[in-house]
Parts: sequence; C-alpha cells; structure tokens
Amino acid sequence: MTYTLGALLAVGAVLVLDTLLLRTRLVRTRQWWTAYAVVAAFQLLTNGWLAGRGIVTYDPRAVIGVRVAFVPVEDLAFGFALVLATCALWVWQDPARVSGAGHSLTGPRRPPGRPGKPGFARRRR
Repeated sequence: MTYTLGALLAVGAVLVLDTLLLRTRLVRTRQWWTAYAVVAAFQLLTNGWLAGRGIVTYDPRAVIGVRVAFVPVEDLAFGFALVLATCALWVWQDPARVSGAGHSLTGPRRPPGRPGKPGFARRRR
C-alpha cells in the first residue's frame, strides 16, 4: 500500500468515525477548524524542519510528490486523521457531555459561576 492510499483511507475512516459512528460531528464546528489550524501550523513547522534538513525522508514512489513546506500532503492527511480521531473520541467519551452537564465542543455549557469563582454553581436544597 502506498503512503497516498493509506492517507486517503485514514481520512475517510476518521470522517466516518466523527460524523456517523460517534456522531460528534467536530468537522462541522468552527472550534474544530480553529484548533486544527493551530495544530497544522505546528505540524508544518516541525515536519517541514525535519524533512527540509533531510532528517526525515520519504520514498518518492510512495507519495504523489505534492509538498507543503517540504512535507508531503500525505503526511498532512495522516496528521489530520490522527488529530480528528483523538478529538472525536475525547468528546465522545466525555461524561459531562453525556450527562448534560459540563462543557465540550458539542455539548451544553456549565451554568455561570459567581464572580471570581468560575464554574461555581450553588446547590439547591
């Protein structure tokens, strides 16, 4: 299997995981794309430095040859799949999201707290 095919399969699988299986639908939120932009910038910085200096090399027969900052697009696709899978599983398993309390990318927010006490909510008796 080529790196390109693996990257395409990984992205497809994680999109199915996010939208259909876990139903977190992170790719439909502005928060996800903002967070991913930060991750991608650091991925390009780090991987670009490693690949640009020849510390990491890629077999030209396994990639299509399109690069961004010395990084094959397949590497960016794998990074996208890994980060989205991790975030989707994190949001999905969040007990606060399931119970309706707490905060997550797709769940409700906590009730407002007192000034100086974020997240504080008085118990009713």
